[in-house]
Amino acid sequence: MISVHDAVPADAVGQLTAFRQEFHRCLSRRPDALFELVDALLCGDGPVISLPELSLTGEHRRGHGSLYAALSRGRIDVDRLRTALASVTVPRAADGRIVLAVDVTCWLRPEAHTSRQRVLCHTYGRGKDTHIMVPGWPYSLVTALETGRSSWTAPLDARRLAPGDDTATITAGQLRDVVERLIAAGHWQPGDPDIWIVADAGYDGPRLAFLLTDLPVQILVRMRSDRVLRRPAPARTPGTTGRPPRHGGEFLFGDPASWGEPDAATTTDTRLYGAATARAWHRLHPRLTHRTAWISQNGQLPIIEGTVIRLSVEQLPSGGNPKPVWLWWSHPTADSHEVNLAWQAFLRRFDIEHTFRMLKQTLGWTRPKLRDPEAADRWAWLVLAAYTQLRLARAAVSDLRRPWERPMPAERLTPARVRRGFRNLHSRTGSPTAAPKPSRPGPGRPPGRRNNQPATRHDVHIVTSPNTSPSDKTKRISSSPRPRRTG
Repeated sequence: MISVHDAVPADAVGQLTAFRQEFHRCLSRRPDALFELVDALLCGDGPVISLPELSLTGEHRRGHGSLYAALSRGRIDVDRLRTALASVTVPRAADGRIVLAVDVTCWLRPEAHTSRQRVLCHTYGRGKDTHIMVPGWPYSLVTALETGRSSWTAPLDARRLAPGDDTATITAGQLRDVVERLIAAGHWQPGDPDIWIVADAGYDGPRLAFLLTDLPVQILVRMRSDRVLRRPAPARTPGTTGRPPRHGGEFLFGDPASWGEPDAATTTDTRLYGAATARAWHRLHPRLTHRTAWISQNGQLPIIEGTVIRLSVEQLPSGGNPKPVWLWWSHPTADSHEVNLAWQAFLRRFDIEHTFRMLKQTLGWTRPKLRDPEAADRWAWLVLAAYTQLRLARAAVSDLRRPWERPMPAERLTPARVRRGFRNLHSRTGSPTAAPKPSRPGPGRPPGRRNNQPATRHDVHIVTSPNTSPSDKTKRISSSPRPRRTG
């Protein structure tokens, strides 16, 4: 096993120390308990099983009761912490631009009947290839992607979607806040390439492009294979009367006869997928109507043009049948080189799944049994702060590998292996926390006395769209013979 190396980069330790000090300033109530909770999270020996188990680490000098108490009654200056996350080094793509990925991950709480603001979250694979809805707290995360094959990302923001929130509107405001903070921190300056935002098919790409049109960003989203877009309106014939058309012919993703010749095409040889062929068609837009997200839009609806990219590969590593991927890009006239960069940037979006797995399975994001959603938000920010410290410590820790693991260079260490060596770096970064004061636990409820103040039980919110009226909701009759527990 490799021991701690002698030469530790001073700039890496300095950046990590500066971020830890700024993070401590973001904690306005019970700061020492929250800070040591993060230290215990970083210096643990294995995956986080429960919060009381973290109190057994040497870096946590307080009792196990302070963990849940800090999450329940602590305070975090979230705006200042967002600024601190945007101020650290942001990874960039191969061409030097910033690529942001946005996605929603759920903290499932199916049995937490006393927790407020739970909504039905879509889950996949919990049965035999089934899609089911499970109550929980959905969180929207924005991360900056790295180039090449990597399991690292840079989380910049996290927001919980409350019942009734419009996902497109909340995501647009979240992305606007992140981009403005990156510009204020000096990561983007006039003359730099536009920031790319990549998202999956659950997001309305044209609407995001419309809401963020005043920012130096480009939207790249995946679309369903059954979508229908429109071409630009044809030129008006002289001498014709009547209202001029706003839309041209249809472009059906499922009908090759409606595609025509592509405006750009590229073929790239890949190691796992064989030849990857991308074909692009310019200036395609959806035909919008005054419904759903556009119901409150006054006047004539806009025409949002973009480039449609169809990506197909020869084979899949699993041996399955490769299906084409359809992408919509807010850049309406992309050439072949830009198309090649776009679909490769979209494939990097799946790196955010590695971050979700690290946050949940190793750092224990969804392990605490919290009742209040505000406490869940505090814990989410603490986990993101811990992950950011791991990212800053990449070049400063040694590879404490297991005997059966292969040696890896410092730039290729995974987040879990960096966490394994963080304890040896902890003494060099210092801790701004004060020594804990001696205290005794409270008496609590006497043994044998019943709880006469049961917690309030809350229903799961089903309707999440603010544009749905109560009369549109259909009353469902349960087929379960068991009575519904209402308190």
